[in-house]
Amino acid sequence: MSNGVVATALHKCTPESDSKAPFRTTLLFSVSDHVGILDECLAAIKSLHVSLKRIESRPSKTPGWDYDFFVDFDAESKQQLENVVGTLQNVTKKVHIVSADTNEATETHVPWFPRKKSDLDSFTEKVLEMGEDLSSDHPGAHDPIYRARRAEITRVAKTHRHGQPIPKVDYTSKEIETWGTVFRNLVKLFSTHACREHQYVFPLLVQNCGYREDNIPQLEEVSKFLKDCTGFTLRPVMGLLTSRDFLNGLAFRVFHSTQYIRHHSKPLFTPEPDICHELLGHVPLFCDPDFADFSQEIGLASLGASDNDVQKLATIYWFTVEFGLCRQDNELRAYGAGLLSSFGELEYALSDENEKRPFEPTKTAVQEYIVTDYQPIYFVADSFKDAQLKVREYAKTLSRPFSIRYNPYTESIEVLDNKEKILSPKADK
Repeated sequence: MSNGVVATALHKCTPESDSKAPFRTTLLFSVSDHVGILDECLAAIKSLHVSLKRIESRPSKTPGWDYDFFVDFDAESKQQLENVVGTLQNVTKKVHIVSADTNEATETHVPWFPRKKSDLDSFTEKVLEMGEDLSSDHPGAHDPIYRARRAEITRVAKTHRHGQPIPKVDYTSKEIETWGTVFRNLVKLFSTHACREHQYVFPLLVQNCGYREDNIPQLEEVSKFLKDCTGFTLRPVMGLLTSRDFLNGLAFRVFHSTQYIRHHSKPLFTPEPDICHELLGHVPLFCDPDFADFSQEIGLASLGASDNDVQKLATIYWFTVEFGLCRQDNELRAYGAGLLSSFGELEYALSDENEKRPFEPTKTAVQEYIVTDYQPIYFVADSFKDAQLKVREYAKTLSRPFSIRYNPYTESIEVLDNKEKILSPKADK
């Protein structure tokens, strides 16, 4: 399942007068909370005939300011960009050019990234799609009862905060019936198609977390078991996050999980992640130490990475954690959750009807993939530990002016570069 493509720009630079126009620009401005302040800022921008492509807000961690706003727009020229900055400075004094997509970068600037686990609270409502709002081709789009139920369940995720137990969802008999259909069909294939790590853990989930066809396990119970195994935890999410936010969560050994279930009319199909995909595909592998380390490695590499590098890491995630194969005892087995939760593609992936390639991060990262059909290409890992080491080496090639380390005792990120530009309030917002 794809978790979207982030749109946040990352490098602070000053475009030259001969730079190619229009160029995508991201500005950051901070405001004190008083009535009408955002309207004043937006009116100032609109007065210059600038059309915004995106606006995003975050509570500010810079002393003296209440909120930070990021806005994206296509600047027609360096002069127009300077006019926008100058006009905004008449309303709020703290304005920064976060990025401008030209070839004249003069200063590398680090984007915001979470430093501690509780910072993931800022992702709560940043959902791209498929939460309570469904696209017209979704199986449940025209079912008002299903839509209302989805809205009810997503409200649980919206209110959840770090440190709180995950609220229980009382699943209906129809939802349990849908789960049971998926459960029965997949379990038949696990012994012959799933990797040994999945096969080892799955009986333990049956024994400890209530995995069975007539019961949908609760995220809180599964999360506790998962934490005991590898330190990973689950966190409820309203829908698809951006690639950046989703991968950032993995850096803290947090997996953002949906709680709603696919529409009952098509139990063996879902256009987006649901509770079947999360619990039957992802959770068993996150219980394995080597796989947990590998997944966290991708997350750590995403912290402060450029948009281009985040997209590459998201592609690596797609071809491994979602649709990865591995070789065990001279046989191909599936470890990707997109395969382990898809009855049809699980059989197809291990057949001779597609191409298999060895997992090499530099090549995997740039491979195009499709989201509407089975994959024509799958990548095969020798082992999870080998894949982790390869991703770690690959991360060293990314254009990030610092390195980081995860502290499991404080569940926080330590920046291993004390340059002012890394630790300044602008970077730690």
